Amino acid sequence: MLLRGNPYLAQLLYFRMHYHAGAWEREILIRRSWVMVPKGWEVKKLQDIVSKTRKITYGIVVPGPREPNGNLMIRAQDYSFGWGNVDNIYRVSNEVHKSYRRSQVRKGDLLLTIVGSIGKTAIVPEHLDGANLTQQTARLSFDEHHTIFFHSVISSPIGKKEIFRYAKSGVQPSLNLSDIAKFKVPVPPLPEQQKIAKILSTWDKAISTTEALIDNSKQQKKSLMQQLLTGKKRFTGFEGKWEDRHLHEVARIISSPVDKKTIEGELPVELCNYTDVYYNTTITNKLNFMKATAKQSEVDKFTLQVGDVIITKDSETPGDIAIPALVSENLNGVVCGYHLAIVRPEKEKVNGSFLNYLFYMQKTRYYFFTLATGATRFGLSIGAINNAHFTFPPIDEQQKISSVLTCADKEIGTLEKQLADLKQEKKSLMQQLLTGKRRVNVDGMEAA
Repeated sequence: MLLRGNPYLAQLLYFRMHYHAGAWEREILIRRSWVMVPKGWEVKKLQDIVSKTRKITYGIVVPGPREPNGNLMIRAQDYSFGWGNVDNIYRVSNEVHKSYRRSQVRKGDLLLTIVGSIGKTAIVPEHLDGANLTQQTARLSFDEHHTIFFHSVISSPIGKKEIFRYAKSGVQPSLNLSDIAKFKVPVPPLPEQQKIAKILSTWDKAISTTEALIDNSKQQKKSLMQQLLTGKKRFTGFEGKWEDRHLHEVARIISSPVDKKTIEGELPVELCNYTDVYYNTTITNKLNFMKATAKQSEVDKFTLQVGDVIITKDSETPGDIAIPALVSENLNGVVCGYHLAIVRPEKEKVNGSFLNYLFYMQKTRYYFFTLATGATRFGLSIGAINNAHFTFPPIDEQQKISSVLTCADKEIGTLEKQLADLKQEKKSLMQQLLTGKRRVNVDGMEAA
């Protein structure tokens, strides 16, 4: 784990050490209803644990026209993927807001999407205290229980099971308030709720901090690409002239006809197909290549080489044309598949990694977008690819630029791996803590 830039990872290490040292007790679970819970826990319906004075409710049915200076009305889209900019939240008139006093929210209320993408949850932040809701969102308020704990429960497989147990099918999936009230959830004593919520909140903060680091690193890389790939910024010691070239002057374009079929009498091969390129920036041996067959002449012509740039030649939308991926290591005979083109650089003129980055530039994306032809499926001609225009520095400067951008990519990759690990750890931890399979020592283990 990298601690640099993420202060919450130190707390996670503390929790991990206690977890693996057995400071959290294993429990014999007792079956209560369909949920297994430990001694001292209960299984209750949400209607029995929400606020007695602020019942489960939904929001405004007819919001009316947007009022620029009106009251905020929270929609599912405002929180489903994290809280966005408050300026984008819909506003309703004072009259509409007042007529739905029952659905006004307070800081710390739990929101649940009940129409469409049901099951999305969020906790109301302080700056939205007093806002209202749409009809598509339910509000749950807790007076004597910990909101963050039940937010975690409803977001976990326990809550998802209840959501889909009661979901109504139709044009859009939906949940009735009366059914939400019947959701059965595990209820530990309040001190344990608080400790579990604190532990999971630490993971959430580490996750959100890592996501912010990734976003920042991507923005920095984007700015770096714009400066380095256009010559606006040059490294010390490089003064050679940049030259304009059409792609066919520095690389050979090879369009592959090899499909996914297995034909008797042909050679068995591993096939790099469209999705391998579309979903990856580099093509390596870690990918699970498809098995197919090819003629000997096709193997000779379309086997991938280190430094090749593979691009999507055909796609369902013009925006997905010419998506690149770099062959960054020896693939031991992997063959390029259908709907792709190999851009094979002349190594004394152009560095494959540098060329791969050029394909990500906005100017390049726009060029290929405008030349993609088709109606339901779009494609690029070899001529269009050959005539793509780039500006190249001397080969040694290309190598320097690509090495710097590759380092930036590796840093982003490390952060993305760290993020995936954190999310998996949190998922496993939720499964243990929210069911009571692991008990936190409320008195003896204080959070770091």
